[in-house]
Amino acid sequence: LNKEPPNLTFRKKDKGGINFVSTVANTHLDLDTVKAICNEYRIHNADITLKYDATADDLIDVIEGSRIYMPCIYAVNKIDQITLEELEILDKLPHYCPISAHLEWNLDGLLEKIWEYLDLTRIYTKPKGLNPDYEDPVILSSKRRTVEDFCNRIHKDMVKQFKYALVWGSSAKHKPQRVGKEHELEDEDVVQIIKKV
Repeated sequence: LNKEPPNLTFRKKDKGGINFVSTVANTHLDLDTVKAICNEYRIHNADITLKYDATADDLIDVIEGSRIYMPCIYAVNKIDQITLEELEILDKLPHYCPISAHLEWNLDGLLEKIWEYLDLTRIYTKPKGLNPDYEDPVILSSKRRTVEDFCNRIHKDMVKQFKYALVWGSSAKHKPQRVGKEHELEDEDVVQIIKKV
């Protein structure tokens, strides 16, 4: 929970033995340790590249490929029934959000934290000649938030008819900015798609 996947590459190959490359100084793993771990999994030929100071557990996680990395928020309820000293102790905990469901305290804070941890982007549509629709945003992952991803989310044929897009918001250099399919959108941008005639 609340960990990122290890930043190392592991690729099996047919021959050539274990090729181990580290782009940073490594204190936990060396070639002998990597070979021993690979032998446990009956892997005798592989390319392994470490991009940070990885541990043996990180390498095992990548070899097994079965680990799921997931963000987690601890919603601590009934904060209306604890003292300020106890609340200060809770403040030292990572990834937590204090709430009171009974008195409806900090529910908006919990909602903001959920939105942040899900790492989503809201994009609003603007029909030609009308005001933007702020009621029903198009939700995109923060990893896939280009104008092309936006078009595919609305309809798969929209990319074929795409001419250009007008963008208002923090990703635009000026309001509106004319952009292509590769433009990266930011949270709460407004997009108007112009189709080919």
